[in-house]
Amino acid sequence: MDDHLETDRMALRRFTGADVDDLAALHGHPEVMRHIDDGRPVPRAVVARQTLPSFLREYRELPGGHGCFAAVDKGSGAFLGWFSLRPASSVGLDGGTELGYRLLPSAWGRGYASEGARALVARAFTELGAERVVATTMTVNAASRRVMEKAGLSLVRTFFEEWPEYIEGAEHGDVEYAVTREAWNSRGWSYGAPDRDRDGSGR
Repeated sequence: MDDHLETDRMALRRFTGADVDDLAALHGHPEVMRHIDDGRPVPRAVVARQTLPSFLREYRELPGGHGCFAAVDKGSGAFLGWFSLRPASSVGLDGGTELGYRLLPSAWGRGYASEGARALVARAFTELGAERVVATTMTVNAASRRVMEKAGLSLVRTFFEEWPEYIEGAEHGDVEYAVTREAWNSRGWSYGAPDRDRDGSGR
């Protein structure tokens, strides 16, 4: 399967070793990371030794069309962040195909997040045979929740897990969003025109 995907404004492609600086800038940004993992920026050395190699390994190990894909602005060629489709593995999720996304603050407020998320949900159902797409984030991450809703997912539940380190807002728990193939088809979803959303990122 061709892993390249285009939306109105973005090209989504596989990461390569040449993307290490862009990926490190994304994962090292405090605002990007404040609702993710331990809430701290990831050092460049960790991105180079662990994060990027894990992305590249997934292309070999996961079914075609799955993995984490670099998002690039088609007009300027600028790196915007990434979108992902993987077998669900985040804490609190039980089965399904998991949607993820993480964009640089320079791309926030311009509708890129919902545009890319809708495109991947469409691919999951129309090309990859997914029966259910799921996503999760912190309850307080309103921006990410709006992106999930604009991609066609609905709130399933709020849940509480024990995390190794406290992040501000963790006392409000995390949320699971999901949409089934049947529900997505019945609503006639597509990735269509851009929306003006502030980007969010799953925990």
